[in-house]
Amino acid sequence: MKLVLSLTLSFLIFAFITTLSLAFSNDEQVLDTNGNPIVPGGEYYIFPATQDPYKGGLRLAKTGDSKCPVTILQNENITGLPVKFTIQGISNDIIMTGTELKIEFTKKPNCVKSSQWLMFFDYDASSFNVIIGVDEYIPEIIIIDGTFYIQKYGNAYKLGFCNDDMGEQNCLDIMRWNNSKDGGSRLRLILKAEQEVQDPYPVVFVDAPSFESGILMNVSL
Repeated sequence: MKLVLSLTLSFLIFAFITTLSLAFSNDEQVLDTNGNPIVPGGEYYIFPATQDPYKGGLRLAKTGDSKCPVTILQNENITGLPVKFTIQGISNDIIMTGTELKIEFTKKPNCVKSSQWLMFFDYDASSFNVIIGVDEYIPEIIIIDGTFYIQKYGNAYKLGFCNDDMGEQNCLDIMRWNNSKDGGSRLRLILKAEQEVQDPYPVVFVDAPSFESGILMNVSL
């Protein structure tokens, strides 16, 4: 039987997470690789910030006991799936660094009702991984309440996650974690014990219609 729990401030599992203050006072517009502000409802590929940023996208895969592809993996050899961003309560606005966001893929497998990104606690690995939907084939799953955000990271950006109950003082960066069995790198939170040895995942946002039509400006961030 599936059990979906919502963590609160008192829930023991969040003891794994450290407080990380973010300097939201320096917010600025988030730009795509064409130099245009990314906007809610627009479609974008999330690629690694490399010399050739137009590959290494995100896909969905079956991992663990799941019979449905709900785990988000980053793979260096694929274009992957585009995403769109939503600002809660706002339908049309420019997205700033630090803006609380919901992220979802523009396509989803038939076995889930939603492609919205969620933060899931993996008991086996003692880690917090990004997935979509809630798979009925997973017997027990803990979903963390919260929102995603984007911050500057050098000449690129990084993704992070904030827990709703604990405010912006408890926001953590997202990294790539490679498991050879998965066929790609999972997106997961950097925990307190990992912060000195793990780096955030540097990303860029590529306008999907421009990419698919072959019209890209390659503006440096």
